Amino acid sequence: MDEHLETSRYAIKTLEKALRIYTPSLSEKALADFLADRCDDLGFRDIHQDEVGNLIATKGSGKPRIMLCGHMDVVPGKIKVRIEGDMLHGRGASDAKAPLIAMLFAAASVEENQGTVIFVGAVDEEGNATGIKNLVKNKPDVDYAIFGEPSSIQKVTIAYKGRLAINLKVNVKDSAHASAPWLAKNAIEETSSVTTELKNELESGQEEKSKGMMLTATLTEIRGGISHNVTPKECVATLDIRIPVDMNCNDIEEKITRIVNEISIKREIEVLYSVIDETEPFEAAHNSPLVRALTLSVLDVEKKRPMLIRKTGTGDMNVIGNQLKIPVITYGP
Repeated sequence: MDEHLETSRYAIKTLEKALRIYTPSLSEKALADFLADRCDDLGFRDIHQDEVGNLIATKGSGKPRIMLCGHMDVVPGKIKVRIEGDMLHGRGASDAKAPLIAMLFAAASVEENQGTVIFVGAVDEEGNATGIKNLVKNKPDVDYAIFGEPSSIQKVTIAYKGRLAINLKVNVKDSAHASAPWLAKNAIEETSSVTTELKNELESGQEEKSKGMMLTATLTEIRGGISHNVTPKECVATLDIRIPVDMNCNDIEEKITRIVNEISIKREIEVLYSVIDETEPFEAAHNSPLVRALTLSVLDVEKKRPMLIRKTGTGDMNVIGNQLKIPVITYGP
């Protein structure tokens, strides 16, 4: 049988098995063990899992040293794994087990003395980036890094927004029986007003901006109340704020502090906030050797120059790009 065809079938079967392993953030151990076995079969060396659960393996030797990094975790929720025609469906099929497995087999093809590839299956990318932050802390010896995320074949991701996740805690100082709601303010209702006002203030003045360059503030969770017949005294809301590359987390935090203080005084309630997660925005240099090499590779295969895009999410590329100061890019089917 044709060797390329056999490898392709093996890769697809590997992806299918990876999709059948459910891996919400910080529950990736079973997939890491599976990938470690595959790495061993494919001739990798130094195969190990670090202290937070990242799967790391090495192929090839010499310079340059290139890291191929995909993430093993998925957002919560199961999708039945199935094949329909030439389409493979399942949680993580796009984001991002397909890029992860593609990188595994790309790395496996590297011969000795043609450079070194460090393959990484990272944990918690969909959460608080525990995996990539630990990787950076350990100062990996790499010259370039490519991250596997869905971009489509003819697009290369050069930028991601930053992220501020905050908890807003609203305290109205008292509660009342639900039959006499006029006796106290309602913390849930106040929280709704506070989050709406904060969102509107943060997102104002962006009418002419593209989505990739807009700040967005999204209410994702709200928790309040102790009983069905008592007005809530306290309420906690979570906001997920995405920050474009022409802003930074510190400036946005200062703005949040000012707005929250003004709202607290105006509404005569206590409003406090705390930062859950903070990741700075990042944009890669458009003319870096990595961008040029990937552009030429896509042009060679697709006969069309790829588009360089900014994505509205936040990725592990942000952390490596901002802290290691090496050429990085994100690409994936």
